[in-house]
Amino acid sequence: MSGDTLKKKGVSRRDFMKTVGAGTAVAALALPLAGCVQSGAAASPASRVPGKWDLEADVVILGSGATGLLAAIKARDGGASVLVVECNYDVGGNMMLGGGNVALGGGTALQKKYGIRDDADTVFKDLTDWSVTRPDGMPQYRWNDRALQRALADHNLETYDLLVANGVQFRDADPKGHGAHGAGTSVGRVYTVAWGKPATQEAPNAANGTMLARPLEESARKKGVKFLLNYHMDVIFRETPTSGRVLGVQAHYAPTILPGTSAPLKSFRSDGNIDMTAQTVTVRAKKAVLIATGGNVGNADFRRMYDPRLGEETFACGTHYTTRDASGELAAMAIGAGLWGMASHAMNNWAGLRKTDFVGSLRGFASWPANSPIFPKIRGTGLRVQDWQNAILVNQAGKRFFDETKPGYPRGNSHDYYDKVGGYVPGDWRNPTKLPYNPALFIDAALAMNEGSGPQNNWTAGPQWAIFDSDAVEREKWQTAPPAVDPNFFFSANTLRELADKLNACSYQKYRMSGAVLEATVSRYNGFVDSGKDTDFEKSAPKFKIAKAPFYAAWSTVYIQDTHVGLRINENCQVQDIYGKIIPGLYCGGESAGGSTQHGFGRCFPQGVIAAKHILKG
Repeated sequence: MSGDTLKKKGVSRRDFMKTVGAGTAVAALALPLAGCVQSGAAASPASRVPGKWDLEADVVILGSGATGLLAAIKARDGGASVLVVECNYDVGGNMMLGGGNVALGGGTALQKKYGIRDDADTVFKDLTDWSVTRPDGMPQYRWNDRALQRALADHNLETYDLLVANGVQFRDADPKGHGAHGAGTSVGRVYTVAWGKPATQEAPNAANGTMLARPLEESARKKGVKFLLNYHMDVIFRETPTSGRVLGVQAHYAPTILPGTSAPLKSFRSDGNIDMTAQTVTVRAKKAVLIATGGNVGNADFRRMYDPRLGEETFACGTHYTTRDASGELAAMAIGAGLWGMASHAMNNWAGLRKTDFVGSLRGFASWPANSPIFPKIRGTGLRVQDWQNAILVNQAGKRFFDETKPGYPRGNSHDYYDKVGGYVPGDWRNPTKLPYNPALFIDAALAMNEGSGPQNNWTAGPQWAIFDSDAVEREKWQTAPPAVDPNFFFSANTLRELADKLNACSYQKYRMSGAVLEATVSRYNGFVDSGKDTDFEKSAPKFKIAKAPFYAAWSTVYIQDTHVGLRINENCQVQDIYGKIIPGLYCGGESAGGSTQHGFGRCFPQGVIAAKHILKG
């Protein structure tokens, strides 16, 4: 792309280079990937960097979520020029999907105010305590990478202070930590962002995740961080295929265009945005590239490497908004990077796989308001199930598979369990013995191979459906029309046989459900209501028959929340190959990095700080 083209798009090459830099050219190995727009393109493994770069910065950050945005601020504070490449139309990434809880310790101001004594050593011991389990015996911290946990612990306090200094406001409340995930067990260290009226309603959870993202975005823009939006990174350039430093990236134009429209969505803010519409852009990184692309749970082929159960029907929360498509991981692997912590995602962790509380849409956890600009992609807010006595759950064959009232994997910190049985003692072998064994098996049953699974469905379990009748709709006070439900994932009919025929139209229903089987399943369950006993799964005192037309089938499939598998990094967030050798100039943090089982912001924010600090050291 020429300098004239840049000028036509509102940014002269000369003016941009004054604040961001100038470029060079070197040979590199690169492979492209699909992303926000599934391009399907394939480039030669011997792709070469062009003779000149389109854009340049000291630090090029891929992704504008928690890791990327805080790293941008930290690097800019240190005097580096920063360009953030973001495939979405706006800034915030997965941070927009968050509930607003941030787990950080080490002796923060809020901890001190409420009399909580904490330090980095205590945080480290907590995050590596092998003796902590959940009631089903699964470890919470046992598989964490010790070096990464030490770095996280050492940067908790600095991260908290940096968030506050850049506009984040936490509620003035005791950070006792109940309800957190992977935050440590010995003391409280969880803060909830102060709620307020969000600047816009563009993304889900607008009163919490947005209230983290917007202050950080505003601070970054004021400090001179530049943003290249609507560009999906496909290629990371390195001097040679197996050696040398990382030089920069290539990205393709990937605008967000809603169904039924032709104009791309635009950012709610324009200051600092680089306005370009070229099909491909190359960006040179004078110091480093930081991968902060949000993880890989949106890429079914990638996630099935570590959990073969997670087929295409097992959606990742929020992939309407951020693809989480493994683009960072795959581009890094193409130049030699290794993966790390492959077992961490497969353990029974509520932050990984979840039973949905909402049916009839692909909502998962995150909630988009109907006035969101991207709601045409969401199509349904979902129906919250207050009482699972009002519905049964069936697999794609039309058969029940578990007690519907049972939760998914255990929620909350281990506090919630140990406080009930005599308390937690750090590092004590007796900790697991205090918890009565109580396995949570709903998700495993939902994802199990069963009748209806087979080669025609790539050997995955297929979707799960909530089945209920018009009386249940009245009891739950549900609205059964859009925008409450998505017509692609919500069906009604006057008979159960007709209902089965309708839901078979869903593209994720690989096995054709028999109307006779669904009818028999409901009839058997109604018999349990008459007898007051569920002899199949011991659902406690089944209350309500499914008998009054119309009947309904609503999508209720297990979904994925966090990524716990990613690139191999060291304590400085430098990416390594499979032998542990550092790839110079390449960094990674957050959900694209492996080795840590913390939920969300507790690892994403600190790793942004860690990476930026090391990059600044040169």
